[in-house]
Amino acid sequence: MPELKEYLLAIALCSPLFFFIVAVGFRLLDNSASLFLDNEILVDSSYVSGDLIREHIESTEDMKLKKSLKKALVFRKLHNLFMILAVISLPPVIIACFLVTFIA
Repeated sequence: MPELKEYLLAIALCSPLFFFIVAVGFRLLDNSASLFLDNEILVDSSYVSGDLIREHIESTEDMKLKKSLKKALVFRKLHNLFMILAVISLPPVIIACFLVTFIA
């Protein structure tokens, strides 16, 4: 039984870090600013807003650009989801660590 607690504690400690690493990976896959610059659309920041991406998806006739922007928007949403999961999973891990140390 003590081995099980150690394994669960290790998994709990690694889960927020895992979510954060996956979120960073999706952020790196979101290359919306590069897509705009490749198509000669000037942007003032490397972080293009989701509203601007949606606006260009609706207004452009280039199917390749539209498909790439939709993919970038999906990556952006996945990035946000995994960042939220990382933040949400942090307090239970801290509480579990304190409970394990005081109970054991």
